[in-house]
Amino acid sequence: MPRQPAAAERDGLAALAHDAAALVDAVALVVDDNADNVLLLRRLLERLGVGRVVGITDPRQAVAHYQMLDPDVILLDLHMPHLDGLAVLHALRRVMPTDSYTPVLVLTADASVAAKEQALRAGAKDFLTKPFQQTEVVLRVKNLLETRALHRLLQQHNAQLAAQLAATKERERRLTEQREEQRRRIEELLDKQDITMVFQPIVDLTSGAIVGAEALARFSGTPRRPPNEWFADAANVGLQNELELLAVRRAVGQVDDLPAGTYLSVNVTPDVAVDERLVSALAPAVGRCVLELTEHVRVEHYEQLVDAVGELRRQGARIAVDDAGSGYASLQHVLRIAPDMIKLDQQLIRDIDRDPARQALATALVSFGKQLGATITAEGIETLQQLDTLRRLQVPYGQGYHLGRPRPLPLLTLP
Repeated sequence: MPRQPAAAERDGLAALAHDAAALVDAVALVVDDNADNVLLLRRLLERLGVGRVVGITDPRQAVAHYQMLDPDVILLDLHMPHLDGLAVLHALRRVMPTDSYTPVLVLTADASVAAKEQALRAGAKDFLTKPFQQTEVVLRVKNLLETRALHRLLQQHNAQLAAQLAATKERERRLTEQREEQRRRIEELLDKQDITMVFQPIVDLTSGAIVGAEALARFSGTPRRPPNEWFADAANVGLQNELELLAVRRAVGQVDDLPAGTYLSVNVTPDVAVDERLVSALAPAVGRCVLELTEHVRVEHYEQLVDAVGELRRQGARIAVDDAGSGYASLQHVLRIAPDMIKLDQQLIRDIDRDPARQALATALVSFGKQLGATITAEGIETLQQLDTLRRLQVPYGQGYHLGRPRPLPLLTLP
C-alpha cells in the first residue's frame, strides 16, 4: 500500500502546488501495475497543478497512450508483469521523435546501482525508489516538467530562427534575382543606347525669352516605368554612372539644335560629377553646359566634389544646385559648392501663390543667391498665378509645364 503523507509533508505539497500554476497545461502519464500507486500519483500530480493526469496499470498500453497523449512527463514502474519498465523504455525510444524530450521518472523498489544504471541507460531521466517521499516525487516531477517546458521553448525558438533564416534566404534569393534582372535590363539598355532625350525650356520670367533647356532622359524599354526608376535600378546594380554619362553624351550631342545663345542643363549626381569620364562627355559643348547637381543624394566626400567642380568650371561649364529647399541641399551645401545657379524645388513652388511661408522662403533664397552671385531658377511653374507671384518676388528665371513641356528638339518658341 502506498505510504500516506505526514502533516509537514502535506504542507510542503500544498506550497509546491501553489507555486506551480503554470503547470495547468501539462499532461502526465502514470504507468504502474499497482492501481493504488496509480491513484496516489494521480492525486499528487493533480494537487501539484498538472492539468491532465492519465494512469494505466497495463504496461502493454504504454506506447499507445504515449502516442495518443504526447505527455510532458511519464512516471514508470520498473517491475511489472507482462512487460517490465525497461522493455517499456525501449519501446518508447523506438517511437519517440529524435528531437523530442519526454522525461521518464522511474519508480521502483529495487534500489540497486545496477537497476538505476539499466533504467538510465534505457532512457530514463530520473530515478526514485519505493517507498518514496511524496514531496520528493512532486519535486522531481516539477523539475522534469520545467526541463520539458524549456526544451519546448528552445524548439519553438529554433523553429522561429529556422523560419526567419528560410525567409531571409528566400528574400535574398528574390533580391538577387531582381538585381540580376535589373542588371540585364540596364546592360541591354546601355548596349543598345536605348535612351531618348527631351528638353524643357528655361525662361526669363520678365521677357519670356528662352535662355536654356534642361535635358531629361526618357526610356522606351520594358517594363515601362518613370525615368527615375531606371536610374534607381542602375544605381542598385552599380551602373548609375554609366547610365548618367550616356544621358549626358546624348544631350550634348544635340546642343547645336538649341536656340543660339542658350545653354544646355544636364543632371548629374555627385558620383558622376567626380567621374573623370564626365569631362570628355561634356567636351564637345562644355562652354554651353550647366551641370545640375541633384541634392537628393547625400554627398559623402565634399573635398573631392569641390575639386571636380573646380575643374569643370575651368573647362567652361557652370554649376547649378538642383532642388534647393528640399533633400540634402542645405545652405551649407550651397556654400561649399558655390554654384552659379540655384534652382528652387518644385515642392517649394507648389502653392507659392497662396502660401506666405513659401513666398518668404523664396524671397530669402533670391536674396541669398544675389549675395552669392548665383542666379535663381524656379522649377515646376504650372499656373499663371504661380508665375505672377514669382515675378513679384523677383525670381528671374523659371521652367515648368506652364512655360513649356519637355519635348524633342527643336524647342517651340513661346508666345
